[in-house]
Amino acid sequence: MFALRGRKSKRLRASSEREMVDLDGQFVLPRPLRRVVRLLVSLGTGRIHFMPHTGTISAAAFLAATGFYGMSLGGHSQDFAKTTTSAAGFAIEDVKVSGNDQTSEIDILQQLGLDGATSLVALDIGEARKLISEMPWVEDVAVRKVYPGTIEVNLTERKAFGIWQHGTDLSLIEASGSVIAPLRDNKFSSLPLFVGRDAETAAAKFYARLNDWPDIRARVKAYVRIAGRRWDLMLDNGITIKLPEHDLDRAMQVLSTMEEGHQLLERDIAAVDLRLDDRTTIQLTAEAAARRDVVLEARTKALKKQEKIDVEKRI
Repeated sequence: MFALRGRKSKRLRASSEREMVDLDGQFVLPRPLRRVVRLLVSLGTGRIHFMPHTGTISAAAFLAATGFYGMSLGGHSQDFAKTTTSAAGFAIEDVKVSGNDQTSEIDILQQLGLDGATSLVALDIGEARKLISEMPWVEDVAVRKVYPGTIEVNLTERKAFGIWQHGTDLSLIEASGSVIAPLRDNKFSSLPLFVGRDAETAAAKFYARLNDWPDIRARVKAYVRIAGRRWDLMLDNGITIKLPEHDLDRAMQVLSTMEEGHQLLERDIAAVDLRLDDRTTIQLTAEAAARRDVVLEARTKALKKQEKIDVEKRI
């Protein structure tokens, strides 16, 4: 077998050598190079004719390709596309926003960085949606191009449930407890105020439990979270209602009964302590306590004076 292969390879080499030498013994080019040489000879002798302006078009194409390659390396291809498409009549001229209440069109323009020369063609819808969704009030957003120069933005905004005071800061929160944005103006002043650490996460559930006592809840100025376990109610007249950690319904029913029967919350008191099951403690204001002391002192003096008179009569 090795002998056969050897003979075959020798025959192939001999054949290749014969192809490079013609019958007269002169050198001949290999077949792959013959077509290239013929083409070069034809170009040199003028036997091949090109269309008019072929050289100009080729040069322009070469320069354009070089320019595009340079812009790609320098990161300017997006700017070039923006400029050219804007000049062609695709500049963004209008932004139509729907579903917005707290988010203005100006806020969206600034968030997208639109400057009046931004091209609608070059605008990345995915990136625009991402930027708008990062705005404080935006829960969901849909962005659509309307050629030649309009963007349609459809927003779903977050709903403010209450105001959360943590330290000296005030923030708007959702019912879930998520912070929406810092409180900037008074148009949300009618929302309930929740104060303290962890108050934002427990606010909605506690607020809903007071639905059975709407008259009392309507008088609450602030809901104060105490040690992350229970609540105090700060009423609009300054009275503090101290609620228990457990059995809230019992405490609220006691308070409601005392208010209906004795107008407790209209009296000159500072606090009502409902934390204990077996008794309710009422704390007077400083002025009421002082008046009470004066009355008690006068009553004590009157009793002593009456006792003295009774003793003298018996004698």
